[in-house]
Amino acid sequence: MSTDNHPELVRYRSEREWFKLLHSQVKDSDVPEHQLAERTLTFCLDMYNRIIACVEEGDPFVATYYCSAPELCTAMDLPWYMVMQTPFLASSVPYLLDDIDSAEAMGLGSDLCTAIRLSIYYIEANLSPIPSCIVGLLYPCDGAPMLHQVIQHNSKWRDIPMFNADPPYWDDDRSLDYFAAELRKMAQFLEQHTGRKLDMDKLKEAIEESNKQFALWQEYNELRRAVPSPHGWDLGGSQCFSVTQCYRAGQKGGTDWFRKLIEIAEHKVANKIGAVEKERIRLFWFDLLPFGWIFDLLPWLEQEWGAVMVMDMFGNYPYTLIDTSSEEQMWRDLAKRNLFDAPMIRQARGVADNFVNDIARIVKDYKIDVVIWPGHMGHKDGSATIGIMRETCRKLKVPFMSLGLDLFDRRYATPDQLKEKMSEFFRAMGLG
Repeated sequence: MSTDNHPELVRYRSEREWFKLLHSQVKDSDVPEHQLAERTLTFCLDMYNRIIACVEEGDPFVATYYCSAPELCTAMDLPWYMVMQTPFLASSVPYLLDDIDSAEAMGLGSDLCTAIRLSIYYIEANLSPIPSCIVGLLYPCDGAPMLHQVIQHNSKWRDIPMFNADPPYWDDDRSLDYFAAELRKMAQFLEQHTGRKLDMDKLKEAIEESNKQFALWQEYNELRRAVPSPHGWDLGGSQCFSVTQCYRAGQKGGTDWFRKLIEIAEHKVANKIGAVEKERIRLFWFDLLPFGWIFDLLPWLEQEWGAVMVMDMFGNYPYTLIDTSSEEQMWRDLAKRNLFDAPMIRQARGVADNFVNDIARIVKDYKIDVVIWPGHMGHKDGSATIGIMRETCRKLKVPFMSLGLDLFDRRYATPDQLKEKMSEFFRAMGLG
């Protein structure tokens, strides 16, 4: 079908072509990690193909988020994509900086989180597939509700039904019961606006499969504690997270992917093969990775300094394995996983203790040499806790570094500037 009938698919199709290009670069590789990446990219392309088919054929699909119980969509056979998908998944596309400039030309302030700014631009410029309904996000920051306010005023999106689960602040039983009830309402909302019915047996099946994935993920994380660590930034948290939360939540293909990952990691650990030839610095990157220019910095860290990202915020956090013995417990545990456990939601929504405890646990478990808070300009909530994080690291006797960057716009702090800053820091700390 011509894109003239669906102009909102123009950009979405170009993103799919970008991932096809990346897929072609690893498709015939005999490197095990590349073969695994080929599977991940195949999952990603499947998602793009399903959404495009839904638009063209008029079938229901949802715009939602990773922390909104994706197993529900799996159980209901509902295709979905993340509202903020392009800034994160397709952030390495060559036109990203032009999009950032277009967002500012639209009048969006440069002090607004770039992920929010870009997502608003894609809505206003009619560059995002228009779903049957939307599951919004009121947390972890004020920018997310701002995006949904834009959606509610956009002429093409404002009549689309939207549900926003209300997040409690505290991590206690009362909050858990409240959010479990919110997830039940969300399921009813999806049923009402997509025509799909939630079969609790299918939800149980999807959750039990996702339990297998998270258990295997933790097994893999135990392997990453080895010195040298078998993998760095290019595999660790980003691909594991994408498989469990975006592409294959509660699906057997994701479980098979993790089994292959563990097989690769076990071989490397047994033979003391690290992510680099000589691991000298073990890094904990405590936030999102710099998606817009990731290849300009992180490979350099490994090659120049032997600095391996042993763990990052999206790679290791305490996920709940859900008890499926009763419907009530299943909803409560699903609520815990998506509100108390999910990365960035876990840290930014609640109390500062979440930052402190995560740093302390990972520094000790993974023999971390340096904790890096990248200081994304949009994560002002985290910036307010820099002093607490630094003091935590001082007590742990591990260096702490706050960078100050934009995860998507390399012009905010250029890769060369960051390389110089990090090199000076490593030298001053006597590392590498």
